[in-house]
Amino acid sequence: MDTSKHTMKALFQQLGLPASDTEIQTFVRNHKLFSASVKLEEATFWTEAQASFLKDAITDDSDWAEIVDELNNLLRG
Repeated sequence: MDTSKHTMKALFQQLGLPASDTEIQTFVRNHKLFSASVKLEEATFWTEAQASFLKDAITDDSDWAEIVDELNNLLRG
């Protein structure tokens, strides 16, 4: 079992997104979630596979859950 702490860069790579610091900052800046009623995985900018991964990470409390929650907070900040 992988017990290493996942990073934002690793999450973006897992989602198939550009993952440099600048690209992550740009993504966060361009994809803000302004409604508290929209769940992270329900945002329209995710592919079906990305949304499923994010939902499963939180629902299953996987080892990705902490960094997915951090992404959620960044997109709402």
